[in-house]
Amino acid sequence: MALELFLDMFSQPCRSVYMFAKKNNILVEVRTVSLMNGEQFTEEFGKVNPIRKVPALKDGDFSMGESIAMMQYMAEKFKTPDHWYPADLQKRARVNEYLCWQPTGIRMHGSKIFWLKVMLPTVFKIDVPKEKMEGALEDLDSSLKVIEDAFIQDRAFIAGEQISMADLVAVVEIMQPFAAGVDVFKDRPKLLAWKERVVQAVGKELFDEAHEKILNAREAVKLVDSSKMEAFRPRVIRLML
Repeated sequence: MALELFLDMFSQPCRSVYMFAKKNNILVEVRTVSLMNGEQFTEEFGKVNPIRKVPALKDGDFSMGESIAMMQYMAEKFKTPDHWYPADLQKRARVNEYLCWQPTGIRMHGSKIFWLKVMLPTVFKIDVPKEKMEGALEDLDSSLKVIEDAFIQDRAFIAGEQISMADLVAVVEIMQPFAAGVDVFKDRPKLLAWKERVVQAVGKELFDEAHEKILNAREAVKLVDSSKMEAFRPRVIRLML
């Protein structure tokens, strides 16, 4: 029986879960949940994930959220190749180290750039102050430097010579500001070389498929019904500005 994955490919964690499942030939049925249309708040989706977030996974009568926990569940259940979540204590520690750092280390900064450059001006018709954008770009730059210097170092991948789920989680976050028009790889040859190794390890066709929606986001959000997003305006302004 196929797993059901509830995804919106605008979401970074959804892309990492999708690539992990597809690369490991795990049989899945994708259920699209449009965050911008508020489909996460439907009664049906609430039965899958009461937290009302994507990605979500349903395996028969069992369901769960949280992308990293979902990949770990799939790795255990389907006995995926060891390099994804190594049994070796120190290699697994490297994976976990990155996974623990990334929510506040890179995700919040990459996501903020996407919101400031794409969502706020296009959907909410808000002009972002120059100093806010400059500060966000400085924070992103500092995070990218940490990824290069602390997590990649002189290794091929974060945990060593083979790709792991840490690399998937990292690359989708880095692609978020890239999709907003920030060339995160400019003047960062180490980061670019690592990204190309990730693409090669995942497979270019799968990588491109997973990122097609986000890379076209600047055009796609022009079609969003902004009235459906108005309820989020106060929270967005508080968080982003």
